[in-house]
Amino acid sequence: MNELTPDLLLLFSTFLFAGLVKGVTGMGLPTVAMAVLGTFISPATAAALLVVPSLVTNVWQLVAGPNAVGLVRRFWPLMLGITLGTFFGTALLAEVDPTWSGLGLGIALFAYAGYALLSPALTIPARSEPWLSPVIGVVTGGITGATGVFVIPAVPYLQSLRLDKDELVQALGLSFTVSTLALAAGLATHGALRMEQLGLSSLAIVPALAGMWLGQAVRNRISPRGFRLCFLMFLLLLGLELASRPFF
Repeated sequence: MNELTPDLLLLFSTFLFAGLVKGVTGMGLPTVAMAVLGTFISPATAAALLVVPSLVTNVWQLVAGPNAVGLVRRFWPLMLGITLGTFFGTALLAEVDPTWSGLGLGIALFAYAGYALLSPALTIPARSEPWLSPVIGVVTGGITGATGVFVIPAVPYLQSLRLDKDELVQALGLSFTVSTLALAAGLATHGALRMEQLGLSSLAIVPALAGMWLGQAVRNRISPRGFRLCFLMFLLLLGLELASRPFF
C-alpha cells in the first residue's frame, strides 16, 4: 500500500466505522481512525489523513452545545497546554521510525481502552483546576503529538470534573478541535502533512458524517453499553498488536 495513497475502500470503511462509533458514543473518531489506519500505514500518515474529518466532526460537536464561550473561558489553560504539547510532540510522530511510533500508538490505545474498561470513579476538586489543567493539557498534547491519539489524559480529566452530560460532550468537542488544529500545524511544520493527504482527508468527511448519522440513528436501538464494551475490546486488541510489532 502506498504511504500517500492508501486504498480508498480502506479509507472510506475506516471513517464510516469511526463515524459510527462517534455517533453512538459521542467520541472515538480520531482514536478509531488511528487504530485501524495505523495497522496498515505509518502513524504519521494516518494522523495526516484524519485531520479534516476530525476537525469537521468535532467543530460540529463543539458548536452544537449550549455553552461554548463559557467552556473556552474555563478551560483555556487546558487548551493552551494541549496546543503547545501537541505542536512540539509531533516531531516524534513525524521523524521517529514508524515501527517505534506504532509502538507508542499501541501503548496509548491500550492505556485508554484499559482505563475506560475499568472506569474508576475519579473526582477532582475545582480548586485544583488552575494548576492541574495546564499540566494535563501539556501531557495530553505530548501524547497527541507523538501518537495522534487525543484522549489520554484529557478525557478522564474532563470526566472527573463532573460536568453535566451536555457540557462534557461540548468540552470534549473543544478539546478534540484544539488537538486536531495543533496536530495539523505540527505535522505541516515537520513536512508530514501534504496536499494530496489533505485531499484524501477531505474525501473522508463523507463516510465520517454518514457513519455519525448512522450511529445516531441506531443509538436507541442497540445497547450503548454493549457497543462500548465491544469497541473498547477492539481498541485493546489493536493496541496490543501494534505495541508488539517491534518485538516480533
